[in-house]
Amino acid sequence: MHARRVPTGIALATLAVAVVYVWSAALPVQVAAQEKQQGPAPSVSITAGSAVLMDAVSGRVLFEKEPDKRMAPASITKIMTMLLAMEAMEQGKVSLDDMVVTSEHAMEMGGSQIWLEVGEEMSLADLLKAIAIVSANDASVAVAEHIAGSEEAFVDMMNQRARELGMTGTHFANCHGLPQRDHYTTARDIAIMSRALLRYPKVHEWFTTWIDYVRGGKNILVNTNRLIKSYEGADGLKTGFTEEAGYCLSATAKRGGLRLIAVVLNVADSQLRFKEASALLDFGFRHYAGVEIASQGQVMAQLDVARGVVEKVDIVAKDPLVAVVRRGEEGKVTSEMILPERINAPVQKGQKVGDLIARLEDGTEVARVDLVAAEEVKRGSVFRVLFRATRNMLRALFRVGKD
Repeated sequence: MHARRVPTGIALATLAVAVVYVWSAALPVQVAAQEKQQGPAPSVSITAGSAVLMDAVSGRVLFEKEPDKRMAPASITKIMTMLLAMEAMEQGKVSLDDMVVTSEHAMEMGGSQIWLEVGEEMSLADLLKAIAIVSANDASVAVAEHIAGSEEAFVDMMNQRARELGMTGTHFANCHGLPQRDHYTTARDIAIMSRALLRYPKVHEWFTTWIDYVRGGKNILVNTNRLIKSYEGADGLKTGFTEEAGYCLSATAKRGGLRLIAVVLNVADSQLRFKEASALLDFGFRHYAGVEIASQGQVMAQLDVARGVVEKVDIVAKDPLVAVVRRGEEGKVTSEMILPERINAPVQKGQKVGDLIARLEDGTEVARVDLVAAEEVKRGSVFRVLFRATRNMLRALFRVGKD
């Protein structure tokens, strides 16, 4: 069976207006080759000890400063805590309606908190809201214990998930980010786990809430991320501060078809971290554009299915395909599909059958997503397969006779 390359004939000159994003760890794209084709990359002045600007759909890094330097992340740690909570909900292991009982260990957490008392019950939804809005350390531990039984077991899950995401410069020692030996990460790794968390639209409801309440309105929550009020398109993510880590921020914003993640670590003061994150986002939106090739779940083709209960199956894009290019280069993006002539039953829903690739004029690959089967196709019975083969043979003979 030979693969076939199918040019889609897409050369888009307009930006995508809406892209549904589903993200896990990205395969590296050929950034160096693209920059060579497009000329020297623009830059921006940043005082942060470490910084990264990433395209959230493809995972392409648009700017970096000491991106792999291991640093204390402070409360940005909680991005991974929230990611594991959202994944546990997706898997049906927990629910937002769960009532979580506060342990003595959770109650003893210092720093930012909502003053949980031993034995107090609070919904998982309210705890996650408190983590997102006010970076509550006690809520983080309560969530960790609810999901894994203990903070220690949850930290093991955090480190395992970090490895799965390709976060090679990270080791977690707790779920909240207070200073602890061997608790570190990098700006690149923070961008990677931020990208993974952005798979879940629900988190934007919490991250974009400026003021909310818990305990039936008795306690106020005020968001620590001022960018959601001051920066156009900003809808997350997480601030952090300790004396060791300095002021930190993982921010995200979306304009048109382009969503960016800006990470700044070890900044001198709180105001400056927001200023520098804004500068990174401005840099990205000024110099780059997102060209949407396909949305998640978009039907891209049909494939013949041999020996199946049906003869064809729709092929869809597993993830959105957005090509990030320099502004002015949008019309130079093309795409192609790589698909076999046919596939054999049985076919699983979501089974990869090919690739959808975005390229520049010179053939440089800038983005790629899997093409997958939209539905399951079971193997047909012997009678069905023979009937279909006989029917197709007769059709062919009839066409030959007419010719």
